[in-house]
Amino acid sequence: MDRILVSACLIGWPVRWDGGAKTAHHPLLARWAEEGRLVPLCPETVAGLPTPRPAAEVEPGATARDVLERRATVRDAAGGDHGDAFREGARIALATARVRSIRFALLTDGSPSCGTTGIADGTFSRTRRIGEGVTARALADAEIEVFPLHEIEALAARLDL
Repeated sequence: MDRILVSACLIGWPVRWDGGAKTAHHPLLARWAEEGRLVPLCPETVAGLPTPRPAAEVEPGATARDVLERRATVRDAAGGDHGDAFREGARIALATARVRSIRFALLTDGSPSCGTTGIADGTFSRTRRIGEGVTARALADAEIEVFPLHEIEALAARLDL
């Protein structure tokens, strides 16, 4: 049975930067939870960032790969550098996936860790841009298929093939 690494906030854990969750009420998530498929993880909290914490964004014009390769970082609005924590969260997520033989991840789009199709533009203006989060990029680089919530049915079609 395929297991799915899932952003913990999607299943109701209050781990987001603002102390909240981004709970997704979807029948597939409920079924997968009952089946024991879900492996919840918040890369930011497993890396030691507190909840709540300052909102953080990948630097303007930089990519998740830039952050992973230390050419850029993830900053909060006050300029605090959180790149090491985001890299560590990605490392832990990848190690978890490898230990559990996970081939799929369902992540929170928009997040500087878990974004799959879009992230904030780095200016703290609530503007989004095409891009991915640091953990999403690390997982994809390791050939783990990464899906945002709005593609949950595509993920369902890939399970146990």
